[in-house]
Amino acid sequence: MSATEGVAPASPGLAGASRHRRVFLPILSALIALAWLSLWAWARSPYGRYLEHEDWTTSGPAAFLCRAVPAGDVVVPMVLYAGAWILMTAAMMLPTTLPLFNAFDRLTAQRPDHGRLLTLLGLGYMAVWGGFGLLAHALHGALLSLLASVPALAWHGWLIGAATLALAGAFQFSKLKYRCLEKCRTPLSFVMAHWRGERQAQHAFALGAQHGLFCVGCCWALMLLMFALGTGSLGWMLLLAAVMAIEKNVRWGRRLSAPLGVALLGWAAVVVATHV
Repeated sequence: MSATEGVAPASPGLAGASRHRRVFLPILSALIALAWLSLWAWARSPYGRYLEHEDWTTSGPAAFLCRAVPAGDVVVPMVLYAGAWILMTAAMMLPTTLPLFNAFDRLTAQRPDHGRLLTLLGLGYMAVWGGFGLLAHALHGALLSLLASVPALAWHGWLIGAATLALAGAFQFSKLKYRCLEKCRTPLSFVMAHWRGERQAQHAFALGAQHGLFCVGCCWALMLLMFALGTGSLGWMLLLAAVMAIEKNVRWGRRLSAPLGVALLGWAAVVVATHV
């Protein structure tokens, strides 16, 4: 009898778990690390001001493109902003969605187009956050225009920061926050409820987009804090990313929402008190 006879082959489940540890987790971890490293390098480059969404059209390559491209004053800042926002979202939000990708990875591990389905899941998720980013960009631009046209508001710009903090704090107590948070905290149930396995590519993208909608519903107010704290601040990005990851993925994370809301409301009150 040969040494291999009588030895049972590894089960598909064990093989899938081994592949999951060897391939999927390192790849996703590398993508997250690459996003953070890119942000770090961008923030310290001569073009770091583009992360702050300021002075895009006054000097440098962006100003040249604004003059060279038709409707460049609108198109170029939007493209730069979209790139910065997608990179920031990938760095901050992908760690919070690890359980979603984990569940979908295991569910589709035996499919020959497994990698493509995972990619489409991620694209659907990022597409929703990209849409939210464009809306936030439009709101930010409208606020800047309002400040420029009303000098009295420009002198009291701190009101916008205080209002953003208060909005984020109040939202921590809303029913919408907790409803969306529960969906984010149970990714396996979410995948099992929404994955049909038919027209796989379309459904994988739709699954990512649907989960992205709940993720935006859960975290949009916290993400708006980046406009008050500075979108180029890697320290604040790391802190907010950690908070959102704990809320979604840690067993006791749901209990963090209310204390965080109190802290943000208190911060807003301090800002008002120091300026009145």
